[in-house]
Amino acid sequence: MSTSTTTKNASPGLVQRLTKNWFYLTLVGIAVVSLVRIVTDTNDLDSAGTLRAAIISTCPILMAALGGLWAERAGVVNIGLEGQMILGTWGAAFFTYHYGPWVGILGAALLGMIGGLLHAVATVTFGVDHIVSGVAINLIGAGAATYLAEAVFSDYEGGGPRQLIGLDPPTIITKTPVISEAALDLADKHWFFVSDVASVVAALTTNISTLTFIIFGLVVASAWILWRTSFGLRLRSCGENPQAAETLGVNVYLYKYIAVLVSGALAGIGGGFLALVSSSGYGAGQTGGRGYIGLAAMIFGNWRPGGLLMGALTFGYTDSLRLRDTDAVHALLLLVALALLLIAALRAVRGQINGAIVMGVAGALVLAWFLLTDSVPREFTVMTPYVTTLFVLALGAQRLRMPAADGQQYRKGSAG
Repeated sequence: MSTSTTTKNASPGLVQRLTKNWFYLTLVGIAVVSLVRIVTDTNDLDSAGTLRAAIISTCPILMAALGGLWAERAGVVNIGLEGQMILGTWGAAFFTYHYGPWVGILGAALLGMIGGLLHAVATVTFGVDHIVSGVAINLIGAGAATYLAEAVFSDYEGGGPRQLIGLDPPTIITKTPVISEAALDLADKHWFFVSDVASVVAALTTNISTLTFIIFGLVVASAWILWRTSFGLRLRSCGENPQAAETLGVNVYLYKYIAVLVSGALAGIGGGFLALVSSSGYGAGQTGGRGYIGLAAMIFGNWRPGGLLMGALTFGYTDSLRLRDTDAVHALLLLVALALLLIAALRAVRGQINGAIVMGVAGALVLAWFLLTDSVPREFTVMTPYVTTLFVLALGAQRLRMPAADGQQYRKGSAG
């Protein structure tokens, strides 16, 4: 009785503290970005247009990361996210052409799920190495989409062997009454902090796809299912200790299959977003490695929904920034330098001297790069999201903890 009471009382306090920490961290982040914007006189750094583009770039990466989270929490490494996203782009285009955009999103999820099913059969049933199977799924996904596009889309209006354009997007919210106008007006004043918050509000209320909100809702739903339900507890136990889960009556094979199927469906939705929201149709190679970046975002997020969301937003922001003014990328150097120096100071306070020195030196080098140059080469801006991928993984490598049985082969009866 006392244990139950203690747990109930402690849990809200923990949740409240975590919520407050995220809230304060967000406020500090906005303040730092605002300071950099004013110092560098680069208003495009976090304008409503930049943030809107960042959200569009984030969503496919976020879906791939979330798909990876479902699979790996059940103990299955899903390197095949890229191939499942590719299948999703074709499925979205085909079903949208015939039945409309919302059926197209379901079609994208279905095609991604088929890719997940192939991966589950190979890894769970036949015990194929997860990395080998994932690479095979990527090759199969790319090859199947290319074949199907040539075989089907060539006869469609607006279609060809490598594309199908002119597709209707999901519903777009052009303006939210009162809120959009007020937020845009405040953002244009370029005040410290206030205008930056207004830019965020404007980006979320002006010319934004309803699918975007569904995607962020899926992150919240996944967090609740995996960490607040008995189903989620059983699924995560399959990724931590499947033998122990088996002794408790958990059907490990079933949960692994469900996780990988959901993983493929989520990656497919990410591909559907690319085909219907990020662009106006299917195009060969349009995933651009976002499945791999999503996997990196999941690892950076330490296999947690909140962490992968931050990772996906980071990658999405840098990906969108390269499409805009190069001055914004140059201003980003100052932002990175300040972040590194802050991390160095925090590690020094915690007694992590080696880490503090490494972060301090890196921050000083990036700061010198910013101070000694007026711009960055256009070639570097193209590399920005990939450099960011390597950077954040190196930054977070010391605190990562994957599920204990992630990637390991499991055979029924091995617990006995």
